[in-house]
Amino acid sequence: MSRVSRKQLLDESRFLAEVSTTTQPLEVFRSALHQARHELRRYHTTGSAAQDILSANSWLIDRILTISWTFHAPQEMESKRSALLAVGGYGRGELHPYSDIDLLILFRSKPNSIERLFSETYIRFLWDIGLEVGHSVRTLKDCLTQARGDLTVLTNMMEARFVFGNSTLSEELAIRIGPEKIWGVRKFFLAKSNEQLARHHRYNDTAFNLEPHIKEGPGGLRDIHTITWIAQRYFGSRNLDSLIKHGFLSDDECRMLIRGRNLLWKIRNALHFLSERCEDRLLFDYQREIALEFGYKDDQRSLAVEKFMKRYYRTVKEQRFLSDLLLQYFQHEILPRGRKLVVDLNRRFRAVDGLIEAKHSKVFERQPFALLEVFALLQQRSELRGIQASTIRQIWSGRRLVDSRFRNDIRCRSLFMEMLRSPSGQIHSLRRMNDYGILGAYIPVFGRVVGQMQHDLFHFFTVDAHLLFVVRNLRRFEIKDYDDELPFASLIMRSIFKRHRLFLAALFHDIAKGRGGDHSKLGEKEAYEFCRLHDLSEYDSKFVAWLVRHHLLMSWVAQREDISDSGVITKFARTVGNQERLDNLYLLTVADIRGTNPHVWNDWKGQLLMDLYLATSRALQRGVDAPVDLKEQVKDARLETANLLPKHASAIDAANLYWDTLEP
Repeated sequence: MSRVSRKQLLDESRFLAEVSTTTQPLEVFRSALHQARHELRRYHTTGSAAQDILSANSWLIDRILTISWTFHAPQEMESKRSALLAVGGYGRGELHPYSDIDLLILFRSKPNSIERLFSETYIRFLWDIGLEVGHSVRTLKDCLTQARGDLTVLTNMMEARFVFGNSTLSEELAIRIGPEKIWGVRKFFLAKSNEQLARHHRYNDTAFNLEPHIKEGPGGLRDIHTITWIAQRYFGSRNLDSLIKHGFLSDDECRMLIRGRNLLWKIRNALHFLSERCEDRLLFDYQREIALEFGYKDDQRSLAVEKFMKRYYRTVKEQRFLSDLLLQYFQHEILPRGRKLVVDLNRRFRAVDGLIEAKHSKVFERQPFALLEVFALLQQRSELRGIQASTIRQIWSGRRLVDSRFRNDIRCRSLFMEMLRSPSGQIHSLRRMNDYGILGAYIPVFGRVVGQMQHDLFHFFTVDAHLLFVVRNLRRFEIKDYDDELPFASLIMRSIFKRHRLFLAALFHDIAKGRGGDHSKLGEKEAYEFCRLHDLSEYDSKFVAWLVRHHLLMSWVAQREDISDSGVITKFARTVGNQERLDNLYLLTVADIRGTNPHVWNDWKGQLLMDLYLATSRALQRGVDAPVDLKEQVKDARLETANLLPKHASAIDAANLYWDTLEP
């Protein structure tokens, strides 16, 4: 790995000599900048660390700005009245190759005509030589007024770094915008937390978009910035190591945070160099090229781009986990509630101010099944808002306890099915389990698709994110507040028997993506084995497996065949077999299409599917259906009924006697 030589970027003495003797300074500056960027790209492609590239680029721009300032400043301009400050990412010294260069030209008081003319000339010159400059010209008083009314302006100024001029102005600015003067720590924390929530909502609350925004998306660089800003406001330090000192992060967690940040920096550098602009979206056009640049290669099992993107997704997942953890720690510190409300839940857990907390640090080691119990409790008790940060940390480190013995434990199997059968809360539990690494550990085939991309424009999310979106869509069909979205689907959903089977089908329908072969057939086998392990009857297990096997069928027939043809309807009805399968397949199909891409669903598809459903339902009523595993279905119904009866022989005997009088 080569270190960046600053002299190779800009030989300052030689450059100054050229500037002082040339009649065309614009060309000299422009040429120096072009050569330096070319050199930076060479360092990047030969393996220089991302942080070295950022630091060197910041230094380069510092020198160009300083020399430009001295070149343009008129003699009659009083030097002590002004200062040039780097703000934003440039102020942090994290200047990516084509990022905007945010500047603040700061004056002690209102600039005079000479100073105003200089500021205009200076900024115009910077644009002319090829710098993308974002600038403001303000007095100390202006800065205070603007920062008081605008959080973004304040945040930008918090990162101000002195570049040239009178350094005391920079020091005075820092004092004037400090938390003792404006935007106290509590107010700042609340505003930044809400800002992050709103930003995550804009990206569907998932880091697993197939063309992710590596800066603004969940788990991206902006999450790290938010933590840094809050720490700076609270601790007075920009250094991430301060989070270790104050007990907010362990050494390993801080290393994970920095390692992830450095990878995102490297990817962002690559994007800028490839696009030759400030491009922060990891578009399909760049993914393969960056994957090859980073040393990934195609093989028989997967493409280079899939390996690269899986690393990216797993990194941002870790970054989001750490960000959420830190925000909760800050919340406890900055927004203390005074007297805590503690409610005992059981021998292992308690609720503290609405957050579930393990009673001691060895809970999961002593009783591993509690790794699922914590999510079940959260789902069962509506007064609980989430999990305490300390317990989240224990869950994260407890992932290693989820092994084959854990999966075969009757307590674990019962807890998982209890969550799926619960009246509500499935998606929140599954998402939290996925966020903390438990879902992929408990269902290893799910773990294999965490971060698994589908390299096409049809699927908008990674496989694991898509599976959870489909479960979410099914849950929305049950909630009256969403009846106006798809009234017909909502109506059918409320009549579904054993809806947990449908949730299982949603969770497994694409579980075998990325293995090669027919993922529907492979997924059918995985779904059946999981259902049998979790004590579903033979009929129910085959029912879920059938849905997984045929989850694409209804969409194909509706969109690719002539559903006005009675022969097409009859053939489809015979494949489906009965109304119960049709109802479940219809709901799974609608939820699946709506979970692939926010823009792929439309009224035309909805009408086609509804027409196919209604025509098939009429065909089934006319009697074209072939009985589907009728003996198993009868056996399953008898077992379900027996479980509801009093546990004594006379009740069972009476039920069996009654059953024997009925036709299948």
